[in-house]
Amino acid sequence: MSDKPVREPSAEHPITVEPTGKHVTVRVNGEVIAETDNALTLQESTYPALQYIPLGDVVQSALSSSDTATYCPYKGDAGYFHVTTTAGDTVEDAIWTYAEPYPAVAAIAGHVAFYPDKADIAVTA
Repeated sequence: MSDKPVREPSAEHPITVEPTGKHVTVRVNGEVIAETDNALTLQESTYPALQYIPLGDVVQSALSSSDTATYCPYKGDAGYFHVTTTAGDTVEDAIWTYAEPYPAVAAIAGHVAFYPDKADIAVTA
């Protein structure tokens, strides 16, 4: 039994997860790190919408696990990845993922999100 609070999305704090339905390209320091037509858009309350990319659509050789971990009472425990470009630049904790997200956001399992200040995320038709 965990002592962490678990909260369900509500009218006061809505969370939706929908297929993006568009092409998403993610660049780190100008290098394409992820590209997909299968992204999910997660909209949480008044926060900016986030693109969750299937892990399989991310350049695996660019990823290295981080020791960073955080907790969200709506989504669960998050793990992080560093991104290293082919030029050798490492951007620490550029990506987070919920390996076992809570049921309300179960669709984001197997997906990762990039920090908008650490990556360029483009959504195109």
